[in-house]
Amino acid sequence: MYDLIVIGSGPGGYVAAIRAAQLGMQVLVVEKENLGGTCLNWGCIPTKALLRSAHIYREIISANNYGIKINEPPLIDMPQIVKRSRDIASMMNKSIDFLFKKNNVNLARGVAKLLSNHNVEVKDVDDNVNIYEAKNIIIATGSRSRQISALPQDGKFIINYKDALILDHLPKEMVVVGSGAIGMEFADFYSSLGVNVTIIEFLDRLLPLEDQEISKTMERIFRKKKINVLTSSEVLKSEIKNKKIFLTVHTPKGIQNIETEMVLSAVGIQANIENIGLEDIGIRTNKGKIVVDDFYRTNIDGYFAIGDVIDTPALAHLASKEAMICVDKIAGKQVNPLDYNFFPSCIYTNPEVASFGYREHEAINDGFNIKIGKFPFTANGKAKANGLLDGMIKLIFDVSTDRLIGAHLIGENTTEMIAELVVSHNLNATAKDIYESIHPHPSLSESIMEAAAAAYNEAIHI
Repeated sequence: MYDLIVIGSGPGGYVAAIRAAQLGMQVLVVEKENLGGTCLNWGCIPTKALLRSAHIYREIISANNYGIKINEPPLIDMPQIVKRSRDIASMMNKSIDFLFKKNNVNLARGVAKLLSNHNVEVKDVDDNVNIYEAKNIIIATGSRSRQISALPQDGKFIINYKDALILDHLPKEMVVVGSGAIGMEFADFYSSLGVNVTIIEFLDRLLPLEDQEISKTMERIFRKKKINVLTSSEVLKSEIKNKKIFLTVHTPKGIQNIETEMVLSAVGIQANIENIGLEDIGIRTNKGKIVVDDFYRTNIDGYFAIGDVIDTPALAHLASKEAMICVDKIAGKQVNPLDYNFFPSCIYTNPEVASFGYREHEAINDGFNIKIGKFPFTANGKAKANGLLDGMIKLIFDVSTDRLIGAHLIGENTTEMIAELVVSHNLNATAKDIYESIHPHPSLSESIMEAAAAAYNEAIHI
């Protein structure tokens, strides 16, 4: 008997397994596909590899702005761009295998199904079945692209994020439906390589989960890039004729018909909880998610769930943190529940977007008396030297405590800069603490110091 069986090896599953092994548990991981889950194989890592290629391309075509003369326009080798991305995903996959062996984590390849009495059935590709038993079981089976009836995905004309990662050619035009992280990153990638991109968003702004000011800034930047943006708009139906897709879209200005070569459906994700035996053993679900408590326990003793299968934000780093808390709780350690009001969220577009904590309207609605400090990258020396002036730092402080309760960043390298603000919050830093801390000059990070100073009307450079 194992101490723990983990079903799924994504950022939640593999972290749970390794943490449990480090605590002395006998651990088995069940995985039906590649180690690392969606994040390492079809999400976080390979998309960043694609975006890096787009970044290099943008650098080359803008080289004249920096005094570098390029005699010939650069050629885009899409198969090589995709190959590099897939090679990186493969390397990350192998690193998980190495970590499992290093920590004595056992691995069973196949499809898992929960049975009664803490048993798990695993059927491999040859239909061989093995039954494993454990004291505790963590469900970490992740998610997949959500399907909607108006956009039936066929992998050729109407694609999902997996398909978008491995295209062997660049379409002339593409419509991206949905402006969350997935849609925005792919829209930015393909637009950067010369594809004529249209974004259709059902809600009233791009990046609807971000602070409204950040969303407006990003929409202005994307329009400047010649990306067509349709907000408060809905795809009613799609038809494929003569190797083209014809979309009927309801917009604030009425019905609009759009003809395009390819559509990327990025309208969200769906948890992988079907056919894994939840109903057979009575694990409760709600609206397509497994119901858990603050320590990721289901209603059935000894069964836990983390990551995309529960009703928390679907982020890799959150799944990993949930894994740590869950396993430590199983091990009997003293742990605190995760505060879902304060976690970093990152979008790797150009410019990048990073945030955590309260958005401005949320803080006001929740009764906070707030003060806001802002600093634009147009006033930052390093940003000027880099020639990348789009963006700003926006910090939100609680007047009564002077504590940082929200941070919203858009600009170059902001996905790295957000960590300073997360740590500042966790250490109960005040605006005064932040702006009195010496930041290097010139650096993009000194914009954080200046934004905190601006909350006191003491910024030097604006």
